Amino acid sequence: MSGALYCKQEIESEYYSRKHIASRQENKMLQANMTTSTSKSPMSGDLMSVINQCYQCGKCSAGCPVASEMDLMPHQLVRLAVLGEVDKIVASKSIWLCLTCHTCGARCPNGIDVPALLDPIRHKILRSKAMVTDPKVAIFHRTFMDTVKRFGRVYELFLVGMYKFRTKTFTDDMELGWNMFRKGKLHLLPQKTGNLSEVKQVFRKSGMK
Repeated sequence: MSGALYCKQEIESEYYSRKHIASRQENKMLQANMTTSTSKSPMSGDLMSVINQCYQCGKCSAGCPVASEMDLMPHQLVRLAVLGEVDKIVASKSIWLCLTCHTCGARCPNGIDVPALLDPIRHKILRSKAMVTDPKVAIFHRTFMDTVKRFGRVYELFLVGMYKFRTKTFTDDMELGWNMFRKGKLHLLPQKTGNLSEVKQVFRKSGMK
């Protein structure tokens, strides 16, 4: 299974695409980490040379906002990728908990971007409909992406409703849901976005259905 999932070209393409986007958005922190030393620049080699620059300092894991919920820390995921043990990454819960916030890439002295490593693997799992350790986490991931694709942004009420429908957990967290609704955290109607066509174009180019 690891041979099918660890698609080097796809991961490299995702990695360089993300770096290009980060550069266009003038992410100064990430850009500073990338350009400190030309010999250490992630853009100078292929994927393996990039992740092999990881010396396990743990700054990515220390700054990750969801590290406390992970069974494998970000620096451990990178290490497993270096060792070629992608099956362990696939079997982990962490692969679905990553928020793609890029805090790890901004903190990393070598500019290693963990989401660029994980996203192609996640997409391949979803496309192949392979079994995952915690099906609810994968269901939430797919439901979240479906919500963004449909509305151009997160529509919380639709997200919660579809997640409950797909997991058959209709009565769980009812009190929490009511409190969120009373405080205006769940809107009856979705908020409009002016660039829905651009969002849908991103999904088409990514190949996600």
